Amino acid sequence: MSKKDKNNATANESVDEQIKDINENSSEDTRTVEEQLTEELAHEKDKFLRLFAEFENYKRRTAKERSDLFKTASQDVIVSLLPVLDDFDRAYTEIAKTEEKDLLKGVELIKNKFRNTLENKGLELMDLQAGDEFNADNHEAITQIPAPNDSLKGKIIDVVEKGYKLGDKIIRFPKVVIGQ
Repeated sequence: MSKKDKNNATANESVDEQIKDINENSSEDTRTVEEQLTEELAHEKDKFLRLFAEFENYKRRTAKERSDLFKTASQDVIVSLLPVLDDFDRAYTEIAKTEEKDLLKGVELIKNKFRNTLENKGLELMDLQAGDEFNADNHEAITQIPAPNDSLKGKIIDVVEKGYKLGDKIIRFPKVVIGQ
């Protein structure tokens, strides 16, 4: 017997076994065709609803990720511009000490325009003053010095560098000096 004949014989035997199994299952199955179709329909409907719910969750999740990406897409640019904003504040403070009022007015206009542009993009200054409570989650302590009085122990004595938020996310923590 050739290999081809052996393969055909094996295939015929497996087909015969499958036909016997189908016949046995049909004789054992006493349900009506209508009941079987109703059950299959319920199963397919359940599968469809689950797939639909999964797709809706996927759409919602990707929409949220996309909106979060758009909110913080400019974060790198804004973080790189923060030192320029700090320089404008320092320049304004130093020019205010001189008698050049026109120069002071010009620097103030540029600084305000720059700050307003960044605020329109979502940048917020973290309002912080000496005497506020120190919170390690929101502030970066540079150093501790002896408190001038007992009421300033564990509180902020000086703000060295301002902190900023972009939306709800802190993009630069304020650097502070706290009392011991």
